[in-house]
Amino acid sequence: MTTRDRIAGAARMAGLLLATAAITVLFMVLSQLTGGYAAPQTQVGGSRFTIPIMIHLATALPAVLLGPLILLRRKGDRLHRMLGRIWITLMLLTAFASAFIRAPGGGIAGTGFSFIHIFTVWTIIVVPLAVVAIRQGNVRAHRGAMTGLYAGLCLAGAFTLIPGRLLGNIVFG
Repeated sequence: MTTRDRIAGAARMAGLLLATAAITVLFMVLSQLTGGYAAPQTQVGGSRFTIPIMIHLATALPAVLLGPLILLRRKGDRLHRMLGRIWITLMLLTAFASAFIRAPGGGIAGTGFSFIHIFTVWTIIVVPLAVVAIRQGNVRAHRGAMTGLYAGLCLAGAFTLIPGRLLGNIVFG
């Protein structure tokens, strides 16, 4: 790969990172303007499942299940790349949907966003960096980023099971 190719690749990824950041900020602003909840809502056991929550669950759960398969199997082949693309798509959709999940008047300084939303920003920043790393041949940085993202996904998922939170109330009553 020539220097020119590397610069062009870095420029594309920088553009992707900026676009991702802009979309995230847009989603967060829209979330603030709409109160963080989108209609219609589905009642499950007395709990409200909004569209963002349903999208979030529909993308996070497959990502949790797909992660170990990707992390534990052979790396670099066509199947790994295809599963990896599916996984990062799921992760980005999960992160974008989470920008709309908030508790108006609650959270950090009344913003409705909790500390768990740090994972949203982290995911949106780290995914493009991990892609850049592997395209530049930096396997170690790519592996670290992807392993860290999966660990963050599992940690964020564990936080959702705390009693008093929506999933915690459903799972533990």
